[in-house]
Amino acid sequence: MAQLSLFLVVLLALVIPIFMARFQISNVPTAVAEIIVGIVMGSSGFNLITSTHDLTFLSNLGVILLMFLSGMEIDFDLLQRKNNPKGKSQAGKTVDPLKTAITAFIGIVVMAFVLAYILWLTGLFSEVMLAAIILMTVALGVVIATLKEKDILGRPIGQTILLTAVLGEVIPLLLLTIYASVNGGNAEQLWLIILLFAAAIFLLRRFKQPYLWFAKITKATTQLDIRLAFFLIFALVTVAERVGAENILGAFLAGMVMKLLEPSEATKDKLTSIGYGFFIPIFFIMTGVGLNLRSLFAHPSSLMLLPVLVIFLFIAKAPVVLTYMRYFQKKNAFAGGFLTATTITIVLPTLQVARKLHAITSTQSDAFILAAVIVCILSPIVFNSNFVLLPEDKIKEKVAIVGANAVTVPVAHDLHANWYSVKMFTDKKNQYKTYDSRVENLTFLPNLDEETLEKGGVFDGDIVVAANRADEDNIKIARMAKEKGVNRVIARLSEVDSKTLTEFNEKGIEVFNSTNVHAALMRAMIESPTVYRIMTDTKNILYSVKVKNTHYTGRQLMDLEFIDQITVSRIKRGDEWLIPRGATEIEPGDILVFSGEFKVADRVRDLLSKE
Repeated sequence: MAQLSLFLVVLLALVIPIFMARFQISNVPTAVAEIIVGIVMGSSGFNLITSTHDLTFLSNLGVILLMFLSGMEIDFDLLQRKNNPKGKSQAGKTVDPLKTAITAFIGIVVMAFVLAYILWLTGLFSEVMLAAIILMTVALGVVIATLKEKDILGRPIGQTILLTAVLGEVIPLLLLTIYASVNGGNAEQLWLIILLFAAAIFLLRRFKQPYLWFAKITKATTQLDIRLAFFLIFALVTVAERVGAENILGAFLAGMVMKLLEPSEATKDKLTSIGYGFFIPIFFIMTGVGLNLRSLFAHPSSLMLLPVLVIFLFIAKAPVVLTYMRYFQKKNAFAGGFLTATTITIVLPTLQVARKLHAITSTQSDAFILAAVIVCILSPIVFNSNFVLLPEDKIKEKVAIVGANAVTVPVAHDLHANWYSVKMFTDKKNQYKTYDSRVENLTFLPNLDEETLEKGGVFDGDIVVAANRADEDNIKIARMAKEKGVNRVIARLSEVDSKTLTEFNEKGIEVFNSTNVHAALMRAMIESPTVYRIMTDTKNILYSVKVKNTHYTGRQLMDLEFIDQITVSRIKRGDEWLIPRGATEIEPGDILVFSGEFKVADRVRDLLSKE
């Protein structure tokens, strides 16, 4: 029977996504479908699958990997003010996703405690802290999958929902650790959790440089990057258990450490494949198997808890809707609030901890799980039915050009409005008077010192172009921009000495030299007239795009559905440039240089760059 149960679980893990794809069931998260099938096949249904030692082990490993991959989902760049993308919202206001998300989550926390207290007053559930933790959680994985499907991760509302979900996963996890320590009789050892964070910081510092070396020497038979990931998991899980914390916190921190090590797209894909390809589905299916609905229906008090929990899980996220309505279209704010009501990822391990501490009965736990499943089915459906994508809600790459002249003004006009938001600055009165009526966002700066540039917002962009006529000004601006953490800095220099060029190469500052450019264009015109025509064509455009969409990785160029509409001229893989052929297989992180008609090239760039 034990072997049959293992076989059936592995078979179901394979069949469920195939069935969902065949019948186009896209509104229900796969994890929820796996739990439902587990309910049907377990003690609540046909009783064909029973919990065995092997399945319990694999399920426990699945939840650890789930938390690890959840930690890897956090985008730390979004939590830095300088990298926090602001943009015009659908209501026409400037929205700060991080600030908006924090405000929304504070509202969630307050509402969660109020509702948990109501549960205590009515006698439906006695653990206020535990109920509050569950009510404030957000399923980060479900949110990310839904936002990716709608293609709004790069937009202000998408970033705001994502950051709200990140807070809804990290904060409850920390509160769960405190709750478990206090209720487990380890309150006096709570300070030892600091050692867990210290261990995470130590491992991050210790493996930052070796990881780069690992990436170079790894082979198919060694897979050092994956071995390191599992070492981090078990190291921090072991430390967590030794200091009295929950192992899921250790796994979550291991995921955060792995993320900060900046793994390649290939490494991320391999880890995701291991987790979601085998272990995590077993955890979700076994969660459904463990649910005893017959027992739940036999206890009126626990059964009464179910509809209340479903309603409370939605009400707990009402502050999100109210906060979002200040910045976004009402319908989309409502949809975003419903999406943050999804709560399954942290709820399941939370209930595991609660059962281990005997803080909750098995029937109450089943009611919480079933309520979370119901909400996870309804929330994405409501979101997809109500969310309307508006073109003005797109975050564009922000370009700041210092210097308004005959070279920069045409460039500002020609940069594609779908991808770039351009601001120009000048410290010359005559240039300001000449170009003010021709340039939409031209700002006059009284001087070019650091304080004035920073106050004017020059360093707030993703790309800073120092293109004044004086080389000394451009060198100074480029250095300041790089020190301020601007991602790309381009300096226009008429004369380049070797010392400055070496310094700029080391700092990652790009140099534009008009003499070299003109010579390169003339050479291209002589040697490769086709390339010259591509670069100067007004009907077509030349793009380079980093392939992030896993739908197109692992496929040959000849198999791409749009390959006949574009021309791929080069592929950059790491530090190597490849000559594209029909049989060339696209790998995650490849940079494709291609050209095509404007609309087609835009669509292809958008498709390939989706995460």
